Amino acid sequence: MKSKSRSILILSILFGYILLQFLWWEVLLVKQNDKIIGEKQKLVELMSTNEVQLKEDIAILHHKKKMQTVMIVSEGTVFLLLLLFGVYRIKVAYDKELFLNNQQKNFFLSITHELKTPIAATKLQLQTLQKQKLNENVQQELIANALLETERLNMLIDNVLFASRLEADEFIAKFEKQNLSILIDAILKRYYKNEINKGELSFNITPEVFHEIDSNSFPSVITNLIDNALKYSFPKKEVLLELENKNGMPFIKVSDNGCGISDSDKTKVFTKFFRAGNEETRSTKGTGLGLYIVNYILNKHKATIKIKDNIPNGSIFEIQFYEV
Repeated sequence: MKSKSRSILILSILFGYILLQFLWWEVLLVKQNDKIIGEKQKLVELMSTNEVQLKEDIAILHHKKKMQTVMIVSEGTVFLLLLLFGVYRIKVAYDKELFLNNQQKNFFLSITHELKTPIAATKLQLQTLQKQKLNENVQQELIANALLETERLNMLIDNVLFASRLEADEFIAKFEKQNLSILIDAILKRYYKNEINKGELSFNITPEVFHEIDSNSFPSVITNLIDNALKYSFPKKEVLLELENKNGMPFIKVSDNGCGISDSDKTKVFTKFFRAGNEETRSTKGTGLGLYIVNYILNKHKATIKIKDNIPNGSIFEIQFYEV
């Protein structure tokens, strides 16, 4: 931040110096023009013997003086506008470069944290199995936890790879009619068994809700929304997913009781790598890719997603499908 402020200060001083120099040169040109016209007028007065002709010559000189002054001011104004536009473009480019650098920094910080956490947890569980003689039930619990961490690590890598495919415009959706009720129920029970058992995640799924979806990408919509809701729900996690038919089309709602999303960030959260706050001080995990992927996939499905405040605390993500 100090580097940015220093750069802006230097740029402002440089621009101010150029502007003052330019205005000074323009004033000097106008004064020089007045002086030249004045000397010409004196010369005409000395040489002329015809009073009528003298008045005409002086009028011509004053007109010429006025035209040259207008020309100097006009050309100066155009130059000043071009200078202002150039400075503006430089600032836009600088801000964009700074934003991209911050995005890259935040992404590497977050992805490192995201990768280390499941790897460290899995390593600890496997070391425990290796070094201690445990009964069958404890062994199975440790193995299940290790597999769960591996599954989540795989989901993270899939998100990064999927985002790379989107960036390269390599994603192709294949739509087939699916029973969303069965599909979403299976996704929740596969990835969030522990959260469901703890009461942190509940769901209300209307049976027999059908729609044409891409079965390869659509699960990412559910997992990213649930992960996001669980991540930002504290101190007590209470996430609810609902599926129903609304106006004859699928309608999905994910509600949480977390910290919520400010109005200014509601449109930014679907931007790639965007995360509110500073990555070095943020305690919650994440890469800033989840909601970006959600929004992209839903656009391909001709679906809309909206964010609302969950009174008194938290957020509500609403997804409305339309005809593909």
